[in-house]
Amino acid sequence: MPLMGSFYVGNSGLQTSQNALNTTAHNISNADTKGYVRQQTLLGDKDYNTLSVNVAGISNKQSGLGVTYQEVRQVRDIFLDNTYREENGRLSFYSTEYDAISEVETLLGEMDGASFEGSINDLWVAVQEMSKDPSSSVVQGLFMQRAYAFVSDAQAVYQGLCNYQDNVNREIKITVDKINDIGNKIWDLNEQIRKIESGGIEHANDLKDQRNELLDELSSYAKIEYSNDVMGNVLVKIEGHSFVNATRVNELGTQIDETNGFYDVFWKDNATKVRDPLGNVSYITDNAQLFDKNQEISSIIDTDIGKLKSLIVTRGDHRADFRDCEGEAYDKISDSIVMTVQSEFDKLIHSVVNAVNQTLKDAFDAGDGNYLSDGNGNALQVFHRKVSDPDVAEDLEKSETLFSVANLVINEELMQTPSKLGFVKPDGQVDYETADRLKQLFEDMDYTLNPTASTRLSIKGFYSALVSQVANDGSVIKNIRDNEQLTVDSTEAARQQIIGVSTDEELANMIRYQNAYNANSRYINVINQMLEHLLNALA
Repeated sequence: MPLMGSFYVGNSGLQTSQNALNTTAHNISNADTKGYVRQQTLLGDKDYNTLSVNVAGISNKQSGLGVTYQEVRQVRDIFLDNTYREENGRLSFYSTEYDAISEVETLLGEMDGASFEGSINDLWVAVQEMSKDPSSSVVQGLFMQRAYAFVSDAQAVYQGLCNYQDNVNREIKITVDKINDIGNKIWDLNEQIRKIESGGIEHANDLKDQRNELLDELSSYAKIEYSNDVMGNVLVKIEGHSFVNATRVNELGTQIDETNGFYDVFWKDNATKVRDPLGNVSYITDNAQLFDKNQEISSIIDTDIGKLKSLIVTRGDHRADFRDCEGEAYDKISDSIVMTVQSEFDKLIHSVVNAVNQTLKDAFDAGDGNYLSDGNGNALQVFHRKVSDPDVAEDLEKSETLFSVANLVINEELMQTPSKLGFVKPDGQVDYETADRLKQLFEDMDYTLNPTASTRLSIKGFYSALVSQVANDGSVIKNIRDNEQLTVDSTEAARQQIIGVSTDEELANMIRYQNAYNANSRYINVINQMLEHLLNALA
C-alpha cells in the first residue's frame, strides 16, 4: 500500500478509537442516571483493495483500508423488558387494591379512636338492661341515646366509605390525564428520533432511553402492548386499542356520568361527540368503553394489570346498599372492596333497624291500638327515614324510601321523651315479653354476611365477620402484592445486569481504546518518519 494510503488507515483507527473513548466516557458519566441504557461500540472492517485473485487459493490477496465505527447500540433484552412491564402493571393493580383494603380497614376499625363495634355493643348492653326493667325511664333514655349513637356512628363509617370512593374517583381522572401525557411524550420522542435517524448515520440512543422509561411508567398504569414500525416509531396499544400510532395519540377521555356522579373513562376516537344548543360538548360512550366491566379479574387471562383498572374496579359504579347484597347484584359488585363493604355494612344496619322497628310494630299490632302508638294510629318506631312522610312503605325501587344507613334518622319525639316507649300495657303490666324479643333479636342466628357465605350469624357477630372478611382479603392481596414485588425486583435486577453500566467494565474498555488510540498514533508517526526519510533521501 502506498505510504499516503497508510496515513488513512492509521487515521481511521485514530478516529474510531476516539469515538469509542467518547462512548465509554458517556457510559461512565451516566452510570447513575435513571433509565440510562449502556451503549456498546461495534467496530468493523472498511473495504479491502484486492491485489490479486487466486481461484485455487483459500483467499485472495487483499489490503485493508482500515477500521470503521459501525454502530453505537443500546444493550437491551426484549424478553426481560416485556416481562418487567407486564409484572409491573400487575404489581400496580394489586398495590392499588391493597391500599384500598387498608383504607377500608381503617374506616371500619377506627373512628375518632373508637371502633364501630363499640356502638353495636353499647346498643346491645342497653337492650339487655331494658330487658331487666323495661318500664324504667332511665333505661329507656339509655336505649334511645345508644340508638342515636348507633345511627350517627354508622353514618360516619358509611360516609367515610363514600368519601374514599370520591377520592378514588378523583384519582381516576388524574391517572387518565397522566396516561394521555405519557402518550403525547412518546409521540414527540418518536418524531425526534425519526428525524435524527432518518439519515442512517446517527442513533438517538439517549432519546430512546427516555422513550423506554416512559413505556416502563405507562406499564404501571395500564395493560400495554408495543412494537416498532419500519420508521423507528414505537406503536403502543392499551387494552388492545391503539393508543400511540405513527400519526397521532388516541387519547382517553373522561366525563361525569350523571347517573352516579363518577368519571366514565372511554376512548375518544370511538365515542360519538354531541354538542348541545349552548355549545357544550359531551360524548356518547356506549361503544367506547376502556374495559369490559363484566370480564373476570384473573391473572390467567391478564385482566389484573394496571393501576387505572384497579382504581375503576375499586371505586365501582354507584353507592352500594343492602340491595346489592343479594344474588346477581352481589356478583356485580364483588370485585370492588368499597362497594362490597358498603353493601354488607348497610345490610347490618338495615337488619338492626328493621328488627327493632318490627318488634315494636308486632307489639302494637297485638295491642288495643293505643299501646306503643305514635298518637296517629301508627306503631311507635325508633328509627325513621329522611322522607316527608315517614309512614311510606319501603320500596326497593325507590332509594329514598329505604331503611338504609344514608336515609336513617332517629325518632325525634322518642329522643326528646324516651318514656313514651313505656313498655307498660293498658292493664298495667310491664311488657317484659317485648323487651325480651328485642334482646333475642340480637342473638338469633338469622343472617349471612353475603350470598356466597354459608355461616349463620347473629347481629352481634355480623360486624366482626365483616371486619374479619376484610382482614382476610387484605392478607391475600398483600401476599399477591409482595410476590409481585419480588418478581418485579428480580426481573429488574436481571435487566440491570444487561442494561446497567459497570464502571469496572467501562474502565477496562477505556484502557483498551486508549491503547488502540496510542497504537494508531505511533503507527502514523512511523509512516510520517518513513515518508520524511524518503523525501530527504530524494532531495
